[in-house]
Parts: sequence; structure tokens; C-alpha cells
Amino acid sequence: MENRQCEVNECIKCTVDQCIHHCDEVDYCSLPSILVGTHDSNPKMEQSTDCMSFDARNLE
Repeated sequence: MENRQCEVNECIKCTVDQCIHHCDEVDYCSLPSILVGTHDSNPKMEQSTDCMSFDARNLE
């Protein structure tokens, strides 16, 4: 993984370590806020929601 500084936002927990905004050592996001959206026209389950602020981390 990348060795970088991450400013933890304790209001946004996150376990998606493939996102560039994920703080490596703890399961938090570094963004000041996120946008939650959906890919379903009539969402009824948590699996129908998405973090629209996700940016893939370059893991190479």
C-alpha cells in the first residue's frame, strides 16, 4: 500500500481500502463529506446504495 498522510474524518467510517480517500491504518475516510447515491431506481436495501465520492486507488 501507499505510504501517505491521511487526515482522518471521524464522522465518516469506511472499510473500502481500494479507495484513495481511505485512511490505511484505520477504517475512516479522509474527505470532509461524501455523496451517497444509488444505482437502483427504487432502492430498498443497503446494497442498492453507493458512495459517489469513491475514487479508485492505484494499487500498482
